[in-house]
Amino acid sequence: MGETADAAADGDPYRVLACCIHHQSHPLQVRSPFNHRSFDALNRTAADLDVVVPTPFAPPIGPHSEYSRVPKTERWGTYVAHYPRFLYAIPKRRFYHVSGDSIQKRVTPYVERTFETPHDVVHTSDIYLDGYGMLKYCRRHDRPLVVNSHAVDLHNYDSFNAKARARIRETIDYASRILVVSDELAACARRFAPDEKVTTVPIGEDPEKFPTDRRARIREELGIDPDTKVLLSVGAYTEQKGLKELVSAVDALSREDVMLVTVGHEGDLRWWLLDRLGELSHPARSFWRLDPVALRRWQVAADLLVHPSWTEGRPTVVYEAMAAETPVLASNVGGIPEMVVDGETGVLVPPKDPETLSRTLDSLLDDPERLREMGRAGLDRLLGQRWTWTAHAERVTEIHREVLARW
Repeated sequence: MGETADAAADGDPYRVLACCIHHQSHPLQVRSPFNHRSFDALNRTAADLDVVVPTPFAPPIGPHSEYSRVPKTERWGTYVAHYPRFLYAIPKRRFYHVSGDSIQKRVTPYVERTFETPHDVVHTSDIYLDGYGMLKYCRRHDRPLVVNSHAVDLHNYDSFNAKARARIRETIDYASRILVVSDELAACARRFAPDEKVTTVPIGEDPEKFPTDRRARIREELGIDPDTKVLLSVGAYTEQKGLKELVSAVDALSREDVMLVTVGHEGDLRWWLLDRLGELSHPARSFWRLDPVALRRWQVAADLLVHPSWTEGRPTVVYEAMAAETPVLASNVGGIPEMVVDGETGVLVPPKDPETLSRTLDSLLDDPERLREMGRAGLDRLLGQRWTWTAHAERVTEIHREVLARW
């Protein structure tokens, strides 16, 4: 333990093994990009990252056969991601525990063969599967574990089978620190862990990546009439993202100046959405797995981000809207009220309420100056709260050093 503690000295480089199953790859280039951005920012500090992205064995045909095209390694920004394979057992509701066991069995030997071991600290993007998958490595080499939660494992805990729940609890018990993206999620984590283990560490976005000074030109390039109000929705095409409520609310608008633009990268409502958009009385465009640079152009071009989810942590798309000076209309669920100041940087509405959503949309679109003021206030809040990737990485590094000093 002494050598590990020595790595905690302020400013000294230290080695991190990062594990994340929800990470981008060549065939899945827009999958959970916030994880890559977090790792990339962290790797620009004193932390020296080795990154493993456990990837399911691919079936020969079917919707998940694309995993067969995931390479063995691939560079992402400042680091190289490694993609060792594991067995993802289905149906998930019955065999989710098997998937975690497979990562433990397969990824630890891969890490020991591939990298100089042991690392100083292990950092994972979720409690389960990532954190549990690395427990064997941590125990074998007596290393601390820092786990993130972006909501799925904690919000859905009660829906998992008993064996998966036991593995989540085992991971939380071992972990030195549990990082969550919102105070609401921190309260969920404290169901299982003492207060001192749980820390809220927001993610964020970097405003310099959003060309807000070119908004008029970008709208012209995208073929948007100056009088058209662009409503942008970004997220999975699923029922839980409020997609059906969104379409219903927009369809109910009795005005001619609205365009709905949706961007998704996964979800079983993709084809339902395309059918419904074709029936809308308003113009609409739908994109699938849109490149991040192209997505930022739409975020700058939009008049309003609409995000009527049923449940959330702190959605990345809201940070992106703030960076783009775009106001937000969203559900008052999860960590969203910690991000959006109701009436100042956006407006919050109840989930699963298309009538209220439609009335609020109509009212906001009648006041374009108010929308612009809320967009500017959103950017000010992003910067004032230091919700940027640089600040995020600095905070994570501080936590790593605190953990190492006590190990």
